[in-house]
Amino acid sequence: MEQRTPSQAELERIEREYDREMAFRLTGRNLTIAISAILVAMSVYHFYASGFGLIRELLHRGIHLSFVLGLVFLLFGWRRTTESVLGQAVWYRPQGVHILDYIFAFLAVCAALYLPLLPPEIVSERIGNPSNSDVFLGTALILITLEAARRAVGPTLPIIAIIFILFAIFGPWAPGALKHGGSSWLGLVNHLYMTNQGIYGIAIGVMAQYVFLFILFGVLATRIGLGKLFIDLAMVVAGRYSGGPAKVAIFSSAFMGTISGSSIANTVTTGALTIPAMKKVGYPPHFAGAVEATASTGGQITPPILGAAAFIMVEYLEIPLRDVLAAALFPALLHYFGIFIMVHLEARKLGLRGLNADELPKLGIVLKEHFLAIIPLIILVYLILSGRTPDFAAVYGIIACVVVGFLNRVNRLNLMDLWDALAIGAKSTISVGAAAATVGIVVGVVTLTGVGFRLGYVVVQTASDLGAITSAVWPLSLFTITQWALFFSLLLIAIACIIMGAGIPTTATYIILVAVAAPALAQLQVEPIVAHFFVFYYGVLADITPPVALAAYAAAGIAGSNPFKTGNTAFRLGIAKALVPFVFVYSPALLLIADGFTWAEFTITLIGAMMGIAALGIAFSGFWLTQMNKLERYWVGAVAFLFLAPGLMTLAIGLALLLPVLLTQWRRLGKPVEQS
Repeated sequence: MEQRTPSQAELERIEREYDREMAFRLTGRNLTIAISAILVAMSVYHFYASGFGLIRELLHRGIHLSFVLGLVFLLFGWRRTTESVLGQAVWYRPQGVHILDYIFAFLAVCAALYLPLLPPEIVSERIGNPSNSDVFLGTALILITLEAARRAVGPTLPIIAIIFILFAIFGPWAPGALKHGGSSWLGLVNHLYMTNQGIYGIAIGVMAQYVFLFILFGVLATRIGLGKLFIDLAMVVAGRYSGGPAKVAIFSSAFMGTISGSSIANTVTTGALTIPAMKKVGYPPHFAGAVEATASTGGQITPPILGAAAFIMVEYLEIPLRDVLAAALFPALLHYFGIFIMVHLEARKLGLRGLNADELPKLGIVLKEHFLAIIPLIILVYLILSGRTPDFAAVYGIIACVVVGFLNRVNRLNLMDLWDALAIGAKSTISVGAAAATVGIVVGVVTLTGVGFRLGYVVVQTASDLGAITSAVWPLSLFTITQWALFFSLLLIAIACIIMGAGIPTTATYIILVAVAAPALAQLQVEPIVAHFFVFYYGVLADITPPVALAAYAAAGIAGSNPFKTGNTAFRLGIAKALVPFVFVYSPALLLIADGFTWAEFTITLIGAMMGIAALGIAFSGFWLTQMNKLERYWVGAVAFLFLAPGLMTLAIGLALLLPVLLTQWRRLGKPVEQS
């Protein structure tokens, strides 16, 4: 059967269906022009404020928040945009903006700007003793923020925020260690609205100062041809090998992840080309979709953006961005290594071919047409590595995109293209901005009540009890109660992170998890940067973990496969992402900048992790040199976990335990393995 590439209309439908952040309502022509002008003004303001302006921190955050909340009520309706399908065409029914939405938008702008526009000395005097107008507008801003997040990212995050608000008020009736003195509504509004610990806190500050610019950079870089360059280079590098299109998906999604802040957008962008190509050479539809979803989700952990979480880490950990990116590098490479191993084994098992020469782009033509598009990314990375601030690097990266766009004869920018790019860039930040404001409510409650440390105590105590029970059983008693307590704490936190990350944007997930889960790791003496990366990785894993595997479901829409089956396969392919955090907790040297780093420990850890991931991939695939039986798969899978405990001894033992299976496979094969 001929494999058809999805049309642009179908891709837009899939993205709107699975990515709540892109489900904008369609408006009439005049309102569309007005909204576009506001979006462009938002982009121009942020570019000026970060690159050349001197604007007070609170005022900058307030202006950003007013843009975000006001636009949410214009771009998102009370319900999602309805659609009808006629043949292959998708027709969206325009939704008018209700008068209440205009009122909410106006009230949102007033509430967001009221406090920042007051003289700083007046704001300082009112903290702890808010006026009636402060309480009224603070209450309005909290309610409007919750509704804006519901419209933009779905009900999950607002529900979590409401639960935290109720916990703050009804603290005296909370069970066990979670019990606290409680807070009045006046005290809660004072903390969430009047201080920098709530809505105007770090989350919205990072969005305003860093994230907006990097998202705008990604839009402009894609528009001038950087995305096309990435995909074509991936095809040149990997397309001709066995199962080539799947390997192209891995490389292209990894490249795109360097400029993309959304796993779903990454899936749709690269998947439109790679998924039909994978199906064409013989991959089952659900496997093709899973490969793309898993590789695209890996973009959220790939430098330099990390789904915008990198900038939050900079603020929380107070370390340079280049250190965060260095720490993220090898865990990200291990994620893609794990996908590559399983994709390669699946191709060998199915006997799949690579792409023919006439199906591949020519390297010379690719470089000739698109080499200028890489210049802005080189400038961005150079400035970051040279120690410049992220916003400085982003500003000059944006300038480079515009200059290259006007000079490049391929994908040349004109003024209308630039206008559209500025509008699209701003529109792409609206949902994550609303989510960040809502996360500010959650973080504010955490700092007000100390619930993070209370939850940490509960987790550690539960893990210690489980450790005491486990260590009483031989041979599990070879490990101490403390060692088992750490393991069970990591396991409980990982499960909680995956659940909390379901259906919530990457950045919002990370901030919540840092507030409520990282304190438990701190009590176990886990280094801060290790704790942050641990919760971040498991939060991102939710994008490919059923039942809420949004990236996998979007890929299934392109592949025409069963969404749940695609999600299960994606989780299997991304199993490396589930194991690597345990590796760098037990051996922080993998993060390069952790305390006590040595190259010897790093090398042993990296080799062990690669061998463990490869062994686990072999076990899941059921194929090594040839087909494996169940006993061999279980044995190799069990040995895989041994490699994840770093050390020369464990490496030697693991290799010795795998040798009998390898020899058996070799004898069964009866001849050398053909190189693919």
